[in-house]
Formats: sequence, C-alpha cells, structure tokens
Amino acid sequence: MQHDSRIYVAGHRGLVGSAIVRKLQAEGYSNVVTRTRAELDLIDQRGVTQFFRDAKPEYVFVAAARVGGIYANSTKQADFLYENLMIAANVIHAAAVHGTEKLLFLGSSCVYPKNAPLPIRETSLMTGPAEPTNEGYAVAKIAGMKLCEMFMRQYGKRFISAMPTNLYGPRDNFHPTDSHVIPGMMRRFHEAKRDDARFVSVWGTGTARREFLHVDDLADALYLLMTQYEESTTVNVGTGEDCTIAELAQLMKETTGFQGEIRFDPTKPDGMPRKVLDVHRIRSLGWAPRHTLREGLAEVYRWAKDNGVFETGPLATAHAG
Repeated sequence: MQHDSRIYVAGHRGLVGSAIVRKLQAEGYSNVVTRTRAELDLIDQRGVTQFFRDAKPEYVFVAAARVGGIYANSTKQADFLYENLMIAANVIHAAAVHGTEKLLFLGSSCVYPKNAPLPIRETSLMTGPAEPTNEGYAVAKIAGMKLCEMFMRQYGKRFISAMPTNLYGPRDNFHPTDSHVIPGMMRRFHEAKRDDARFVSVWGTGTARREFLHVDDLADALYLLMTQYEESTTVNVGTGEDCTIAELAQLMKETTGFQGEIRFDPTKPDGMPRKVLDVHRIRSLGWAPRHTLREGLAEVYRWAKDNGVFETGPLATAHAG
C-alpha cells in the first residue's frame, strides 16, 4: 500500500471509519476516498457497482454497518440482518469484480457463539448458536467474513477480516437507546450529574463482564493487518482483559464526576455473561493497545463535552457510510 494508493474507507463518518481515516492521514496517505451515505448508499447494489467501476479503489476498509446496543439489536433484528448483509455482499463483490488489491472487512466479537469457551479464540466462530438478542447482526457479519474467506480460497483475492471487541471512542453514537454500553452509559451519567439526580439506573445485574477497546487502538491494529496480514482466518482485536458492568459504571461515575447512587435493573437483560477475546494472534504481529480503560474514558468524555454531544443530541452515526 503506497502513500498515493486509492484507499476507500466505507463508513468514514462512524466510530471505526473515522479512526481509520485519522490513522491513514497520520501515516501520510494522501488519496483516501470517502463517500457519505447521501452520496453512496451501500445497500444499493447498482450504486456500489458504479462507484467501484468509476473510483477503482485499490484498498478497501469496510467499516460501514448498522450498529446499536442490546436494545436496538434485540428489537430490530430484521433491519440489522438485511442492511448489514446487503452492505457486506455489495461492497465485497464489487471489490472482487473491479480489481481491488486488498480488502479488510470488520466483523464483531458479538457474533461468536453464546457459550464459546473463554477467552474466545478465532476457531470458535460458528461452533454454536449466537446470543439470541444479537442474532440478526451476527448472521450478517458472519456472512461478510465468510464471503471474504471464500473469495480468497476460490479466486485468490486478498480479502481479510478482523474481529474487534466492544469499542468506544470519538464519534461514537450517543443515542439514549440505540447506543452501545459505554456511550449510552456516559450520556446517562453526564445527564444525571447535570440534573443533580439521586441515582443512575444501569441495565442488568452488573455482573456481566465485557472487554473494551479504544477505537484508535483498533485503527492501529487494522493498519497493521492491511499492510502485513495475508491469511484467510479472521483476527481478534482486543485487550484480552475484561471488567464487570458494575466496575464500568463505577469508573464512569468517577469519569463524569457524578455524586449520586448507581442502581442496577435486573429486569433488563445482561446479554452474554462474559465475553473476552483471545488476542494471541494480533499480539504476535507486534500490536498492543495504547489506552487503559480509565484513560480512554477520560479522553472520550472530554471529546464529547468539547463537541457539544450532550447538548445538541446524539450523533447520527448508527448508519455511517
């Protein structure tokens, strides 16, 4: 990948896509190609085909997706399955047909089987049923990863995939109901502090364990994979460490300066009891995360306040790219 190569980042306005763009710019790449959703709807096969025919991107990062937290995933399964399936099929096929040199597709650790042995290894993919609240999204992402694998096996295409853990960072989606755990929780704690509330309610029992990775650390890993990795097997990207939701809530309380009580709502779902990735493969390539969770949360909270996220409403990045 040369510094003047045509590099298309699908989903450049979203959490992951914007981090990839920042990384490429920091590394001196001058020909990064982007399109907004208004300019190119990745669900439209004709439009995607025309774009690849005209723009002829040499390298492609597929970070576009419809994403959301446990509530959005569980109540909009058909939407999540259809839209993510179409995005994956359209972009990967067009890249194969129109001569893309290399493509990196983003999966998600939530597609692993609900009862996969911990820490979750890449070989656990498709060895059991997915978490029911996440099945639609999981099926679509698995299809995209398998499509990359099959294009590599059948046609020799350099199409690879990565499996990031739970992500957070600048340009996250802070929607009150459709966001992931960290931005959603950050909004609730910030608003509770602003309103001098007595308590913050957190979904579930607080005992579920999750692993969290700063998106800029993910971008470092994706850049490494794009420039060095040539295998068909997907690669986990995470910290290899987890915490309980209760511990995260306490850390969020400290980050935002909220002085009230944390209350857990056991009538709401916890999701998977625990999810942490085996990251030996990505670590063996020389990558390691730069942010601790405490440092990362403080950075994101500063960014959110500096950019008026809590005052102007949630960022509309759930349909990025």
